[in-house]
Order: sequence, then C-alpha cells, then structure tokens
Amino acid sequence: QVPLVESGGGLVQAGGSLRLSCAPSGYVLRNYGKAWFRRRPGKKREFVAAINWNGATIDYLGSVKGRFTISRDNADDTAYLQMNSLKPEDTGVYYCAAGGLMSGLVDVAEDKYELWGQGTQVIVSP
Repeated sequence: QVPLVESGGGLVQAGGSLRLSCAPSGYVLRNYGKAWFRRRPGKKREFVAAINWNGATIDYLGSVKGRFTISRDNADDTAYLQMNSLKPEDTGVYYCAAGGLMSGLVDVAEDKYELWGQGTQVIVSP
C-alpha cells in the first residue's frame, strides 16, 4: 500500500498553473512534516518545498520561490503545491513525502522523510 497519493499533475503550457494534492492512504499524518520533491528528465530527484506540521515553517528551492506555494489542511490531512508561472524546466515527476521527525522542522534531505507517494507527472510545454 502506497502511504501517500498525489494528484493534480498534467500537461500545461508555459505560464500556466497546476495544483498538486497529497493525501495519506491508511495513515494519519497531521503531525508530520510534509514536502514535495521532483525528478526532472535526466536529473536526480530534488527538493522543491517543505512545510512543518502547522505551516509555521516553510522552505523552497530557490528556483521556485515566488512561483510555487506549499500549504496544508490538517482537517483533511492533505498537503498542496500550487504551481504558478510554470516553465518547461519544471517538467518532471513530482513526489509527496512525509516525515515524522519533521513535525516542527523542514529539511531538504530526502532521508528525513520516510513516507513517499508514487509521484504525479507534470509536463510544461513551451
């Protein structure tokens, strides 16, 4: 069973927007820190954004600051990634992750997050 399920990916033109969602499956993760990573074609998976359990602490990859917004709704136990002004270089598979030790913190390292989704494809055409 995959612990996290992403949705909202798709094909969009450059300058467009997408909103990714991440919901748990079989878990309650309201106290977990959550993050988004991506794997762009030909590149290693990289950190995109992270949020602590109550949304008070947030961090972003430099190249997405001002364009992407991470948020969470603990009532639904769901995390979101609002992506605006998308660029072709944002194309990739986007993964949601959750970390029990990241409750009050955010971290860019993959090994801080023990629960992962299977990813959702984002394609940004020129």
